[in-house]
Amino acid sequence: MTAETPKPTAVASLASRWRELLPLLAMAATFIPLFIRPTILLGLDWWNDPEAGHGLLLAPAAIWLVWRDGLRSDTRPARALGLLVIAGAILLRLASELAAEMFTMRFSLMAALVGLVVFFWGVRQVLAWWLPVTLLVLAIPLPELIRSTIAMPLQFQASELGAALLQWRDVPVNLSGNIIQLPGHRLFVTEACSGLRSLTALLSLSFLIGGLWMEKPLTRGALIVLAIPIAVLINGIRVFLTGFLVYFVDPSLGEGFMHLTEGWLLFVVSFSLIGLLAWGLGKLESLWIARKASHA
Repeated sequence: MTAETPKPTAVASLASRWRELLPLLAMAATFIPLFIRPTILLGLDWWNDPEAGHGLLLAPAAIWLVWRDGLRSDTRPARALGLLVIAGAILLRLASELAAEMFTMRFSLMAALVGLVVFFWGVRQVLAWWLPVTLLVLAIPLPELIRSTIAMPLQFQASELGAALLQWRDVPVNLSGNIIQLPGHRLFVTEACSGLRSLTALLSLSFLIGGLWMEKPLTRGALIVLAIPIAVLINGIRVFLTGFLVYFVDPSLGEGFMHLTEGWLLFVVSFSLIGLLAWGLGKLESLWIARKASHA
């Protein structure tokens, strides 16, 4: 006679399913009430705030990368660490509510998402998804204080570069801070024209390109660092072109549709330069890898 393994009863099977679903239900009951408001406000900022509009591109790109990469085969849940990260995110969320600080509130949302990944799949999965996590962090709008602190030097840098280029073209210029005085005209390099928006977009693009098509941290870092002078240079050229058109063609070209179109065209040029730079760095990286392999 052979002993038969008793089949699990329906009650035992149902209890097992509930044990599996209980952590998920508990997470949902905590996550939704606490983080639904930061999620909605973040989406509204992406849609309404020009300084945060890059989030409309970064968030879908991050979701696509998560879907493309999928789950690692060697992942293991880290329940204790995940709960610790989620608890820290909740405390950060509550503190941000008391201080009415939006950046901290949004960052707590990202921290909670990381905690959920750690809880269900472990730290290795977070490391495998480092690029989408980075893109989501970059999609959080900077606090106004930090934004103003960064924008002011960029305004002055763009004003100085634009004024220097105008003088090179024999245009009489008197520069005072972020004000370029032309004969009969005055150009104000405002915070919106500081280049912070294009700098943020170029840095995000550099992270994305580096993470997708480069293998070495050194070449990825070089691309990200070189994106900064490209953004500053292109913005200075934009100030120069505005002053040039105002002085030689028509003062109305310094604002309105023409000014906006000029900015978009130079933005496309910036993206093209980043792409060309990424191609060059990728070639150097491939040569270095091939040379290293040949000497192995």
